[in-house]
This record gives sequence, C-alpha cells and structure tokens, in this order.
Amino acid sequence: MADRTKDRTKAVVDRAAARTPAESPNEATGEITAPLSAAEIAAELADRPAVEPAGADGELTATQVLPVGLTPAGSAQAEDAPGSATQESAEEPAAATDAAPDTDDTDDTVVVAEADLDSGDATGGAPDDHFPVPPRHSGDKIADRYRLEECISQSTAFSSWRAVDEKLRRAVGVHLLAAGSKRAEGVLDAARSAALLGDPRFVQVLDAVQEGELVYVIREWLPDATDLATLLAPGPMEPYDAYQMVRQVTDAIAAAHQSGRSHLRLTPRCVLRTDTGQYRINGVAVDAALRGLPDRQAELTDTRAIGTLLYAALTHHWPHPENRYDLPGLPEGLAQVPPPEQVRSGVHQGLADLAARVLCEPPPHALTPITSPAALAKEIALLPKIRQPAPEQSAPKRAAPRYPAPARSDNRTQVLRAVPPGGQRPMHAPVPPPAPVAPVRHPGRRRAKRVLQGAVSVVLLAAIGYGSWELAGRLGATTTTEKQALGTSGAGVQPSTSPSAKPTALSIAQIQSFNPSGTGPMHPELLSQINSGNPNGAWQTQGYFSDLTTIGHGTGLLVDLGTAKSISSVEVQFIGTTSAELRVPTATGGAAPATLDDFGQPLAKTTGTDSQFQLGSPVTSRYLLIWLTSLPKDRDGSYRGQVSEIKVSG
Repeated sequence: MADRTKDRTKAVVDRAAARTPAESPNEATGEITAPLSAAEIAAELADRPAVEPAGADGELTATQVLPVGLTPAGSAQAEDAPGSATQESAEEPAAATDAAPDTDDTDDTVVVAEADLDSGDATGGAPDDHFPVPPRHSGDKIADRYRLEECISQSTAFSSWRAVDEKLRRAVGVHLLAAGSKRAEGVLDAARSAALLGDPRFVQVLDAVQEGELVYVIREWLPDATDLATLLAPGPMEPYDAYQMVRQVTDAIAAAHQSGRSHLRLTPRCVLRTDTGQYRINGVAVDAALRGLPDRQAELTDTRAIGTLLYAALTHHWPHPENRYDLPGLPEGLAQVPPPEQVRSGVHQGLADLAARVLCEPPPHALTPITSPAALAKEIALLPKIRQPAPEQSAPKRAAPRYPAPARSDNRTQVLRAVPPGGQRPMHAPVPPPAPVAPVRHPGRRRAKRVLQGAVSVVLLAAIGYGSWELAGRLGATTTTEKQALGTSGAGVQPSTSPSAKPTALSIAQIQSFNPSGTGPMHPELLSQINSGNPNGAWQTQGYFSDLTTIGHGTGLLVDLGTAKSISSVEVQFIGTTSAELRVPTATGGAAPATLDDFGQPLAKTTGTDSQFQLGSPVTSRYLLIWLTSLPKDRDGSYRGQVSEIKVSG
C-alpha cells in the first residue's frame, strides 16, 4: 500500500509539472500566478488531511477528483508521502524551502483518471482550512462601485479580477475571498499595511474592506506594463537590462523591509516593467497573505527570490528542476544550483557572481553569501558601470560619406595610367606633365615682350583702381539718400542699432502633476522623464475608459519657473493627438495653485502632438498650467495622455 501511495504522489507531481507549459497570462499585469512547483505540491500532500474514498474497496473510482494533496483514508501507509515531500523540498534551494505550502490559484485540483475539473467540482467540497470564495460573475458590482469585468485567476480560497471603478472610470484589480476564511484577517492586515507603503515602485493598494460575507482588496491596474516572464520569453536579457531589473527590484524590496514589510512570493509574474523602463512590483505582502504563507525568514526568502529572478534573466533557465514561467529547469539530481556561467557562456561575470552568492550553497570562488535585500543592494551598487547597448531599432541614419574637396587645378588635364582589368589603380605618385619644349631664344624679342607686358599691366591696374573709386562713390551717394528719406518720412521706421530680439528659453524649476479631483497626483515617479532626452521617456496620466470630454473634467501638469517671468510661448511634445489649454493663475502670490478655479480663462488652446501655445502678448507669471482636455486612445483601449517635453520661451 505504501508503494501505491508513493505512486499517487508521483502522479500528482508529474501531472502538475505537465500542466506548467500551458500557463499563459491573460494580461501583462502580473495578475496570473504560477502553478505549483513539485516541492510545493509535495508539501501540500504532507499538510492536508485525508478524506474518505468513494469506492467500496477504499480506492478511488475513475471519475473522482481530489484537491491537490488529499489522500484516500483507510490507507495505512499514507504517512509515507510526507517523507518524499521532504526529500523533494530539499532539492529546491529557493524561498519555497522556508515557506509554507502555496495553494496556488491556477490549478488546485488533480483528476485521477482522464477528466480535468476545477477545484469547485471536487467531491467532498472545499478543504477544511478556509471557506470557499463567494461566487461572482462578470458584470457583478462590488460595493456598488467596482464592476467585475474578467476573472484572471480562480481558486477555492480566493479569486482575482480585472474590474472597472465606475466612480473614477479607471481599471482596477480586485481580490475576493470569504469573510469567514482564516486568511481574511491576515489579507486585510497585509493590504492595509501595503497601502501605507506609499512607494511608487510598488503597485498601489487602493482599498481593503470586509463587507458582509465578502472581503475585497482593490489595487492599481497597469495595462501598459509587461511582466518579467513575458520579457524573458524570447531569451536571456542583455547585461544592462538585467542590471536595471535587479537593481530596481532590490532597492524596492530593501526599502520595504526597512519599513517592516516583505513580499514573500516574488515571482516573474509580480515584476512589471512599464513603457518608460521602470520596474514596479505587484503583490507586496498581499500575495503571500492570500495563500497563507508565514513570514518567517522573510529577508532570506525575498533575497533568494531576487537571486532567482537574476539567475533566470542571465541564463534563461529556472534555477530548480521544474520548468516554470516558460523557462526550462535545471537537470535533476544536481547537488546544488550551478553558477550561471556553467549554464550559459558569456554571461556578465559580476552579475553572475551576485546570483551565485544568493543561490549557491556554498558560493563558488570562496565568495561570501548574501542573505538580505539590503546587503544585495550594497553589492549591486559596487558593480562597475554596465554600459547600455546602442538601440538597434532606432539606429541613426547613415550620413552621406564626406570626401575631401578636389584640389583646384590650373585647367590642365592630367593623364593617369589605366587601371588594369580586375585590379586596383597602382599606388604611385601622379605622373608629372611632360616638360615643355624649350623655345628658341631670341634676346631682342624677349626684351620687347617684357616691356609690352609691363605696359599692359600698368594700364589694367589703373583701370581697375578708377572703376573701384567710381563704384564706391555711387554706392555712398545712394546710401545717404536712402537714410535721409527714412529719417524724414513719417511712415518710415527707425532702424534698430541692435539685432532683432529672439525668444529666450526659460529654465523650469519644477513640474508637478495637477489633479484637482482629489485622487492624488498621477504617476509622480514619471515626472523626471519630461525633458530627460530619453526618446522613450514620458509622463502619463492614468487610463480612462472614456475621453475627458465625456466625463467632464481634465488633468494636467503645473510648471513652476521658480520666479515670475515674462512668457511669450510654450511648446509641448505630446505622444498621440492631444487637446490642451494653457492657463496662468489669477493670483500673483508665491503659493502654488491648488484648484482649477485658481486659474483664469485659457490663454491658448491646441490640438496635436507638437503643440505650440503662441500668446498674443507676453504674460508674466511664475506658474503655468498645461490642462489636458482630450486624450488619445491607447492600444489597450484606454484613453491616456502622455507628455515627453515642455519648453517655455520668454
């Protein structure tokens, strides 16, 4: 019987591993989570209680379904499974060795026989450790505000949705679970703690509420971001890209730990890269709480998770025996994780050493291990500068080759040697022209000729001198007449003694997001992208499901010049056709305006991408408001404004 139980355990692990390649994210937002690893499934087998078999002989029938980890009661040798689970867990040197089993939300059941059913179809109902999530469907509303659009992931314990905040007309992410679940209180505490983090490097938690039988968590939705698993699908990252990823992720996680928070389930689906190249982390504290993971050894768990991300970015391999996130795993039977340079040649050695110091036990080359995000951040900062490769897509056009100008000749044709067929011109000095034949000398004639040449030269010089003097006199008279006419005519304009005044570029002290609707500034972390010189850098608004003209309000950017200055024009570079207005505050004080009522009527309006606000007459102000009134449609169907450059001239 013990062998039969072990065979079932192996079948569970093999079936879960076979399902891994089918994983595909519904949105590039980190919503979907990974299937269970073999170690996690084995740990489930060790932890969940047994259930009564339906068959009379104590065996499962051909159509029964058991949640992952449940074993038939009546099996006297069922205790053998935990032993194999411990052995499997020891082979995975990642954070999973120190974390509780992960009841993942993509595949909670195993079908014994041919049928494949969801966990809700399992016989015997939900496991005893939590209440099932109350059923919800597309179109249902939560709190009479959030309309559920699409279920991203579903498990017995909780479900995750893409929804619409009908009050603010924007997309949001929603997690739902039963209020009676043992995890409900921990999820609420984790969500409220994450909401107080206030770090733009993390996807923001917007609300966490228990309402009747339901607990829901609302978070920011990033439709324009791409998760790390998708970025790694084509192949390994370039060293510069891998460096940017691990540096930004490590700095963010280290800051979270410094504030007393941790992630505990940092996977490639949680790491999102925006269009501006900035990385943002989804699910801090909340993802682990939804799955009931403990927070013991939090620093080591998150550090190993970061090392796993870096290892995958460098080698295009998952540093465990399982194939996960469309990445091939390492060969089975290895005593430890091999250094990245042994898996793929040509990796950046400095980054490879960092990954090895986190994952290898012991690290190679007598390196010291790294066990905390703060220590990893310090080591990353000590790396030599990694240069960014030249972008291939936006390679500059080749300029026409410049050749030296031909030397001025004296109208003589120079004969060169012919080029031999199929060969090159011999590299010899130019052949000098043939020497002129010496004429017959006649002393008398030569003397007369010299006298004649001298006389002609004198006549020519005299003629040229007289002509120049005559021309100068005439030009002087004309200029004097024109000056007198301009000076005595009333319709004339006095000429300026200085060159005409040109617009002067004014320096900008600060640019702020201006969003008087009360929902807070929009993407303050992207403001530095304006005027950064980065062709792909831009500040952007949130996504709207309707244009600003239909929802009756706008948003914009407040430009601070530092002091009051005379302004004649403003040039704004938008991405996509955008309508905007230019306004200045009515008050002349130094305080920054707070509401739209603090500004007067629009001074100018434009529609386009390269927008030029030309003022009829200069205005003096410290603050300028670029107020967006109509936004272009993004590729995901949302309306979104983007600004890459602002120039102010006086």
